[in-house]
Amino acid sequence: MRNQFVRQLNDLNIKLLKMGAMVQEIIEVAVKALTTQNLELARKVYELDDDIDNIELEIELECMNLIALQQPMAKDLRVIGTVLKIITDLERMGDHAVNIAKVVLEIGEEPFVKPLIDIPKMAKLAQAMVKKSLDAFMNADIELAREVANDDEAVDEIYEKIYTELINKMIAENTIVKQATNLIFIGRYLERIADHATNIGERVIFIETGENIEIN
Repeated sequence: MRNQFVRQLNDLNIKLLKMGAMVQEIIEVAVKALTTQNLELARKVYELDDDIDNIELEIELECMNLIALQQPMAKDLRVIGTVLKIITDLERMGDHAVNIAKVVLEIGEEPFVKPLIDIPKMAKLAQAMVKKSLDAFMNADIELAREVANDDEAVDEIYEKIYTELINKMIAENTIVKQATNLIFIGRYLERIADHATNIGERVIFIETGENIEIN
């Protein structure tokens, strides 16, 4: 029975990593749609989000089956409970990518009010945080989980820079208010993705220590 449980748990972890890779992809596609103003690519984000939703349901069902049939205890139960929490965070990251795609479709081919330098930088950091947090989970690496919090601070700093620059531009030129506001929203969505990655890092620490703490 134990060997079967371990195999099922390994399969669950593989699907979790697959979902994480899908989330990294949807972030990349959404931001690329923005920087290239590719509206067709923005629409593809909706399809990718459907795939993420489907795998979330699949993983959730497998977690419930493991709990019902294997009746795990102690750390095993914490692992399964954490997986359920992680897939919720990953699914919400996908939703934020969809929100970015919505903004892309709203901006359309309108010239940008400022060069897009910081937003792609935020996106790369957020993608890396997703990978790092999942690596921390797979390897039970508390220190790596804590590193995610440092990355989150870097994302927050970039967001504050974007926010300040765009607010100042809106004050100086009120004709750009709509697009500037939309770009602020995109920065906010990326900042929230980073927050969800940080949540995953916190859950890794919970698995290993049994303590619920905020690492940022």
